[in-house]
Amino acid sequence: MQRRHVLRTGAAATAATALSLGTSSPTASATAPAAERNRDRIRELRVHTVLFDAVEEQDFAGPIEVLGILADAGKRPITQRFVTADGPRTIRTSSGMHIDVCDPWAPQDADVLLVPGGGYGKGSGVDDEIKRGVLPRALAKAERPGLIMGGVCTGVMVLSAAKITRGRPCTTHFAARDDLAEQGGKLTYARVVDDDDLITCGGVTSGLDLALWLAERLYGPQDALRAEMILEYERRGTVWHTNN
Repeated sequence: MQRRHVLRTGAAATAATALSLGTSSPTASATAPAAERNRDRIRELRVHTVLFDAVEEQDFAGPIEVLGILADAGKRPITQRFVTADGPRTIRTSSGMHIDVCDPWAPQDADVLLVPGGGYGKGSGVDDEIKRGVLPRALAKAERPGLIMGGVCTGVMVLSAAKITRGRPCTTHFAARDDLAEQGGKLTYARVVDDDDLITCGGVTSGLDLALWLAERLYGPQDALRAEMILEYERRGTVWHTNN
């Protein structure tokens, strides 16, 4: 048994006790709010994380970990895949690690498409991808009803290059905020900005906050809190969302 699984299992049990998340009685289940019962019936959530050369590891590792906890300890039907706009290939991260991406580019098969960042400015991974144009064009074509697009840190600027953020509330890393606004985004000063099918966040570690917010939005606050407890991470900043 893997150590990570042991830690998750133990933490999940502790969290379940603290949150009264044990097996519900028939009476409790029958009286639960309809929204909570509906969350338990969510079909498989398909999450595709977009990688590219010089991508920032923390930007994609945070969301993957949170969603992995939901799938593991939370028993949620979630599948995650790495994809690139070029199809299966090996990418080199900002720290020089190599990751083999085996799945095809298939946004039509995704419910959530996450775009992490990769530095900012001349010579950065994000700058190279924007100049190359392949990923922004692929993202623009991928946009459709029912698909949630998420931008983590400077990954939001790739969405901006695809014209997805224009006229919409959004945020990014502080170093790119002025450019985001100049390119038509409605800059919103919050850690996470939820505009329905577009969710953005600002800061290298903000991917954790985006994923925890997504967990709360899709599955409810108890699942989000459970993930926080397992991670021993407390969400930072404000979540701004259109329904406020």
